[in-house]
Amino acid sequence: MTNVPSKVSIIVPIYNVENYLAKCLDSLISQTYQNIEILVVNDGSKDNSEQIIQEYAQKYTEKIKPFNKENGGLSDARNFGIDRATGDYIGFVDSDDYVSPTMFEEMVSLSEKHHAKMVICNIQKVDQNGNVTQKLTQIPNMPEKIDLEAHFSVFSDLSYFACNKLFSRELFDGKRFKKGAHFEDIQLIPQLLLECETIAQTQNFHYQYLERTDSITKTHTEKGLDILKAVEDVENIFKKSHYSNKSKELKNFQIFEGVYSFLAYLAFVKEEETFYEMSEKLELFIKKRGIKLKDILKYNRFDKNYLLSLPLKKKIFYLLFFAGQKKLIRKLV
Repeated sequence: MTNVPSKVSIIVPIYNVENYLAKCLDSLISQTYQNIEILVVNDGSKDNSEQIIQEYAQKYTEKIKPFNKENGGLSDARNFGIDRATGDYIGFVDSDDYVSPTMFEEMVSLSEKHHAKMVICNIQKVDQNGNVTQKLTQIPNMPEKIDLEAHFSVFSDLSYFACNKLFSRELFDGKRFKKGAHFEDIQLIPQLLLECETIAQTQNFHYQYLERTDSITKTHTEKGLDILKAVEDVENIFKKSHYSNKSKELKNFQIFEGVYSFLAYLAFVKEEETFYEMSEKLELFIKKRGIKLKDILKYNRFDKNYLLSLPLKKKIFYLLFFAGQKKLIRKLV
């Protein structure tokens, strides 16, 4: 009796991406790994996305499963897909991005080889012409198989994108993306990691993240406070997990996501009153957790001082913020 290869469910939420959708779906249909289902979830698009979905669904009936729902946002569309997925593994691809042909073949192979419930690949940012603008190595200087008990620094160092990872389906038992929340990846993916004993990684840049020139510049608002809420949700799960004794890594997670990621967002908040309100919330967050300034300044990511690794403009912004010079920052922003 031959072994049936594991099935992979790839969830693609769609919202007004008529110009990019074909490239995304082409990259999924041409995967070298054959046993896949592509759950295409149209989340109330107003453009021609639905027409494109139907064309692909009719042409590739064995692979594409089309769904149409009322607009509910990214988390809701992903959850809709998870609820209908039949695979042993689940992956997420954003509809304006695309992936290399061997992505899922390699990631399934790594999962099975190392009994890893989560597999991670590298990301590269590309422009509209497919030129690589930035390479984002996810876990440098670590082996292919990572034992979390031995290398738990990964918990605080990792970028918690959903889209460059392959997950064992069981990780989603009783867990879903938080509906209506922004920064839903920061809220959920660390919780999934806490369910793993082993993860695996490839140094291949399988995921192509498109930097769109036509997207309206995102306005940065008090929605950024969802970052702090996401960290709080993770803290609550962390305390109940079998890694609950690893307080140093939890503090580093709070610093990386709750302080640095939050400040990176805050830097683009144009509305002055909102800026000051959010600054106060951050200061409360830091105080409540007993995070000292020296902890923030000394924070290392992948064994390198994080602050020193940043571009000069960011460095100046952060240092002025830590020095309490918010009025000076407002003049610079």
